[in-house]
Amino acid sequence: VMATGTPDSQARFGQSVKGLLTEKVTTCGTDVIALTKQVLKGSRSSELLGQAARNMVLQEDAILHSEDSLRKMAIITTHLQYHVEQSSDLQDQLNHLLK
Repeated sequence: VMATGTPDSQARFGQSVKGLLTEKVTTCGTDVIALTKQVLKGSRSSELLGQAARNMVLQEDAILHSEDSLRKMAIITTHLQYHVEQSSDLQDQLNHLLK
């Protein structure tokens, strides 16, 4: 919209438009700064989530390794119990023979 009238009113209109533009530019600049901060914060959050996921994978591997070790220990325990029983039976047989 073009202002018609005296040069004085045109100058006021120009100043008004300049003021509005300056205000809009300032607002946009502030918004860009806020957006940049949010993106950086999001990037940091994403980085932390990635690290947490990697840590969970490491923990899961450690748990699986522990489960495997416990299974092997259970098998060894069963074998040892069998050998202890067998030794006890042999000892009983020897005692019986020696009587």
